[in-house]
Amino acid sequence: MSRYAISDIHGCIKTFKALLKKLNFSASDTLFLLGDYVDRGPDSRGVINHILTLQKDGFDVRCLRGNHDQMMIDALTTNMEAQSRWLRAGGDTTWDSYYKKAPKAIPQAHLTFLQQLPYYLETESYILVHAGLNFKAFDPLFDKESMLWIRSWYSRINTFWLNGRIIVHGHTPISKSIIQARFKHIETCPAIDIDAGCVYRKKGMHHLCAFNLDKQTFTFQENIDN
Repeated sequence: MSRYAISDIHGCIKTFKALLKKLNFSASDTLFLLGDYVDRGPDSRGVINHILTLQKDGFDVRCLRGNHDQMMIDALTTNMEAQSRWLRAGGDTTWDSYYKKAPKAIPQAHLTFLQQLPYYLETESYILVHAGLNFKAFDPLFDKESMLWIRSWYSRINTFWLNGRIIVHGHTPISKSIIQARFKHIETCPAIDIDAGCVYRKKGMHHLCAFNLDKQTFTFQENIDN
């Protein structure tokens, strides 16, 4: 039995499946997905389909909300301005993944999945969130907007408030080497960014990262989607 965290899949279904295979992910394991299932990569529809299939088949997959997931919700449920903003931010590839393969509509089950996503999850040792926490707030767990969008927040981490827990998040893409280097300082900076920039071809990125919450090890899968 193992617990893994993965973030920022961004429509890269082949890479996602390859990483799960590399982990030997099984029904006895737990998988935490930290948001941004959609946009920029080629098959957002396939990613959500696969997550729902895993859950239906009895796999313990627990999912959080990311900023791109929120933009998709807003685009489909509010107004044209929100739709335009989503399409400019990478939603065009998500749109194509649905309407080229299933011309009728985005399935209600997919929209319901996105709308019901929580903003964070807690375990005894970790707080799992998409982007991070706003430690300027009286209670960082009340600021939902920051959980989706915040960057450059490590200097404000309140270790007393965390009480020994570690924050695991994505949202801000960094290279494999930086992910591993920062982990060496986990005692003084209890936060782990596991967004290895799957959809970016920058040096050291273009990978999907899985963090083993029990062994505190990283597994990387190079992007094989694009």
